[in-house]
Amino acid sequence: MDSPSNEAKITYELTMKAANEKADLLTKAYDTNSVQYALIDHGNIVISGQSGKNDEQGQRPLTKDMMYGIGSTSKMFTTVAVMQLVDQGKIDLDTPIVQYIPEFTMKDERYKQITPRMLLNHSSGLKGSSFTNAGLFEDNDTYAHDTLLKQLAGQTLKAAPGAYSVYCNDGFTLAQILIERVSGMDFTPYIHRYITEPLGMVNTKTPLDSPDEAKMAGLYYPTYAGQLPGETINVIGAGGIYSTAEDLARFSQVFTGEAEEVLSGKSAAAMAQDEYKTPLWPDDADNSFEYGLGWDSVNLYPFSEYGMKALTKGGDTSFYHASLVVLPEQDMAAAVVTSGGNGTYDQLLANEILLQALKEKGTITEFKPEKSYGAPVKSDIPESMLQYSGIYGATGTTMNIKISEDGVMSITSELSPDNPVQTFEYSADGMFHSSDGNSLISFVTEENGRIYLWLRQYTLVPGLGQIAMSVYNAEKLQPQDIPAETKEAWMQRDGKKYYLLTEKYTSISYLKKVTTNLNVSKQLPGYVLDKRITGPNSAVSELQIPGLNGRDLSDLMFFTHDGVEYLSMGGIILVNEDAVKPMYVAKKSTVTIQPDGYAKWYTISDKDGGKTIKVSMSPNASFAVYDAKETCIYFSVIGGKDQVELPAGGSIVFAGDAGTKFEISAQ
Repeated sequence: MDSPSNEAKITYELTMKAANEKADLLTKAYDTNSVQYALIDHGNIVISGQSGKNDEQGQRPLTKDMMYGIGSTSKMFTTVAVMQLVDQGKIDLDTPIVQYIPEFTMKDERYKQITPRMLLNHSSGLKGSSFTNAGLFEDNDTYAHDTLLKQLAGQTLKAAPGAYSVYCNDGFTLAQILIERVSGMDFTPYIHRYITEPLGMVNTKTPLDSPDEAKMAGLYYPTYAGQLPGETINVIGAGGIYSTAEDLARFSQVFTGEAEEVLSGKSAAAMAQDEYKTPLWPDDADNSFEYGLGWDSVNLYPFSEYGMKALTKGGDTSFYHASLVVLPEQDMAAAVVTSGGNGTYDQLLANEILLQALKEKGTITEFKPEKSYGAPVKSDIPESMLQYSGIYGATGTTMNIKISEDGVMSITSELSPDNPVQTFEYSADGMFHSSDGNSLISFVTEENGRIYLWLRQYTLVPGLGQIAMSVYNAEKLQPQDIPAETKEAWMQRDGKKYYLLTEKYTSISYLKKVTTNLNVSKQLPGYVLDKRITGPNSAVSELQIPGLNGRDLSDLMFFTHDGVEYLSMGGIILVNEDAVKPMYVAKKSTVTIQPDGYAKWYTISDKDGGKTIKVSMSPNASFAVYDAKETCIYFSVIGGKDQVELPAGGSIVFAGDAGTKFEISAQ
């Protein structure tokens, strides 16, 4: 620790200058609209700043009090709340959840073994993210939180509770419900009373506080002209809190021992333990993902190079991004929040600010050089390595790995066949190296009998620093024979589009890709991408990949109603493109939402392309128009225009409560 006299001499001038330059770089070179950053040292905020553009009119300059969505960094508030209840003896981390939430049930009997610890270290075995109506524009509807127990009741687990850690949002929504049950308070008033108020975090809110829109950082979307309405993420404990860089810096004091009145040092230390070390995890290597309780990493690179413990949690929503990096032993932390960009770049900026400050204080003398695994050293490949050729799967994707007898490995993606082929060369160390030496691949057969592709990688982001990753990137899948009638049912769906029906009219989904393309695997018989076909109307995802690449698994179930085929997937329902007919624009026509409440889709024929329509509807409704490439060119929730020109080959969707009427007139 620095003595107070020493502390007084440090002006942080160099750190401030570096922070400013790097923040400007984010807005100029890395698709970031605005950025806000803060550095706290021994309980004092010593640097705070912002860069970029806020509202389109330039009427609301960026300030340190402008709030941003912090996405999954919200999970740290949920974790702290659980640990406060542990401090009070009201929760035991290793007592099954069913003791606290008796009506929690699942189709898989093993759910009774899930504990609070498993929710916080991502090892519960829950499938992933029940996000129906979780992301809405300026609408704090609590549907996603309120229906979670019902959603889980219909699900199975992807692994035995505690078997391995794989990123899981639903675990934190369930932890939010746990906090509400045990404390007898709703989550929003709970975190205000016990976390934000004691720490003086006056600019930290949730959607249920209905924060002032004028205090929120402006949002934009690359393919849509103009500023967007505010974003509400209604799974608050998993990703819905708004905050500022300064407030997140104040929050970090819980983890540096400056706020023991909020959380005991014992609980803060417990959160920073290596919780990821289950039997199913790659061997130690430089990494950005090694879970603690809540934390993405409790051993963050590059601080590990300096012999320092660093904790981090990042967050990404559709439009907002955040990163908090804490050095508990140095009693320092940096927070970065942005509109646009991504959480990884925010983390790199936070890292840079901390490293600059450590150097300015004299804690470190120089910056360590960037690392590499080294270019391949030519060597004969043993024949046993050739067995690792084959098809590998990760969430939503498969890749074809070919290893030649002269030691060259090529990787192609079935989902993105236009992507360049990645090549690696067998090297004298028994692994495959990329030609630039930044990536290393080996294969591991784990105790569960599955074969994993282990990727270790250093990625340099110019001007911002280096990211290290060590992950099981994919697992080997085996082809399977399926009966002729099952194959026939799936071939009829091959290449078909399925349109989203069950999102609320305020949903952010309507701005993004609203169709799912169904592609039966050409290279892996019996699969549709990573999902194994189990019958004419079902396919299941059976991946067991720790970390990130086995997250958010969802099975496919098809059903037919009134001759129309629907797809149920991860809690949402979609309809086969064959049921979507052209609209045929007349002088006046009406569209009515049926009792099932499903959105209504129409295609736009060449005959109607170029026509202009005007739509009148109730406030509880919306419509969106897409061009032939499925880019949203108009969404009434964002609005602004009275009439819209229809693009030939595009589509239009109407969404609202059951019974809602839309009056459409050709202009």
